[in-house]
Amino acid sequence: MHQSNIQVQISLDEQKIPQQIEWSASDSSAEEAQAARAMMLTFWDPSDKTALRIDLWTKEMMVDEMADFFYQNIMGMGDTYMRATQDKELSDEFKKFAKTFLTKFKESQLKQNNTK
Repeated sequence: MHQSNIQVQISLDEQKIPQQIEWSASDSSAEEAQAARAMMLTFWDPSDKTALRIDLWTKEMMVDEMADFFYQNIMGMGDTYMRATQDKELSDEFKKFAKTFLTKFKESQLKQNNTK
């Protein structure tokens, strides 16, 4: 059986807030660790039937980047759900919500910028 490893390195400041996130994978073509500003890692615990999550982001992560990050994750969840279940209707609901989320975010940013 082939095994693959993914490593995540988190550098923290004095208050234990992430300063830097880097990741590497044994099957990646990248020779160096890749920098990231945010990460979401989720595991399914079958005995408790709960999701175990680690969500981290650095101080440099901008609000608009966070919105794009969430949009892309929700769209990806729709794709993953489709591959896992073949339920196109529910898969499309993820994507519909993702588009609504991003539209509302952009509207709130415009409104906020216009009040300054």
